[in-house]
Amino acid sequence: MASWGSYSAFYGPIIAVAAVVVLVLLLRWTFGRGSSVVARPARVGAEDEYGLLVPVASPASFVEAELIRARLVGVGIRATLAPTTSGPRVMVFPQEERVARAILRGTS
Repeated sequence: MASWGSYSAFYGPIIAVAAVVVLVLLLRWTFGRGSSVVARPARVGAEDEYGLLVPVASPASFVEAELIRARLVGVGIRATLAPTTSGPRVMVFPQEERVARAILRGTS
């Protein structure tokens, strides 16, 4: 049987306290608020709260919006579907807005 010598009564409690401190720090990091590595759910905003993106279509439903977005992506335009406070919007970057509107009107 291994023996720590005459210091075993001294090292035992120190190791136990160190283990508890490590567990407390890990649990505080795991369950702490405000510094999570998990992304928060997206917040729905107004049309003008999406940075550089500008709305090019205001469909009635998300299904219709996804079809419009897929059509634009199919011709090479970077488009996204944004759930805004006034309903779904298909948004593109300003330099592609003119072309996207022309495609949605049916003219090239």
